[in-house]
Amino acid sequence: MKTKSILSLLFLLSLSNVVFAAKNEAKWLQVLQPQYFPKQSILDGKDIIQLTSPIRAEDPALVPVKVTAKLEQTKERYIKRLLLLIDNNPVPFVGEFEFTPESGKADIAMRVRVNSYSYIRAIAEMNNGDLYMVKNYVKASGGCSAPVGADYDAAMLRLGKMKFRLDSNVQNGKPTMAQLLISHPNLTGMQMDQVTRFKRKSHFIKKIKVTFDGKAILTAKTDIAISSDPNFRFYFIPKQKGELKAEFTDTSCESPVSRDVCQSGETYTKTYSVQP
Repeated sequence: MKTKSILSLLFLLSLSNVVFAAKNEAKWLQVLQPQYFPKQSILDGKDIIQLTSPIRAEDPALVPVKVTAKLEQTKERYIKRLLLLIDNNPVPFVGEFEFTPESGKADIAMRVRVNSYSYIRAIAEMNNGDLYMVKNYVKASGGCSAPVGADYDAAMLRLGKMKFRLDSNVQNGKPTMAQLLISHPNLTGMQMDQVTRFKRKSHFIKKIKVTFDGKAILTAKTDIAISSDPNFRFYFIPKQKGELKAEFTDTSCESPVSRDVCQSGETYTKTYSVQP
């Protein structure tokens, strides 16, 4: 009798897990997939890309996320675009990252805000149009309303400053990891000023472009889910001595979640000399 009770309990628990998983897929199936990939087939991406993220976030405003490609970028076959979504964020769109064969690898790493328990999804689009998806479930809450920091004025004085960091051993013709650090509060429009107790208007990085000797290696569109002081890691192939250049443009919007009324911001640039 005791064994039957245990088996019944296990069955009920497994059933509840199935129902819970199905419920969490509803936002993707009913809203996000029709919005971003209407009538398109998306395949299992486990052989194309790997998504790395914590199961439970230590800080919901600084959740580390990394997408690693399982194939090299060649002219014949390469990942053209990576789309990152967080299902249950106020704005699910995290960013869209475009790559070229000159990228070497279609890898990207950053820190994001997660506002409630949610799936994070990475969808890779190949140069032939095929789509592949992987997803991870992350337990976090409050990432979009968490304060940026105590000294907002100091953060605004640093706004626009950028820094490159490269592998210590840069090799000619080999994929090289680069890191782009940007000083920007990336305000969501949901954060309360700790002094005035009013919410600050959203102010975030909208577009990023990184080139090497004029050729694009990374182009990105981003939104409020990117953390404050963004830090992006990516790859490029230095085939000779040249100039690495980063350019980003920010924007301010009246609403945290609507992009109907926005004001164009400033454009900032940074260059770095590379010697393989």
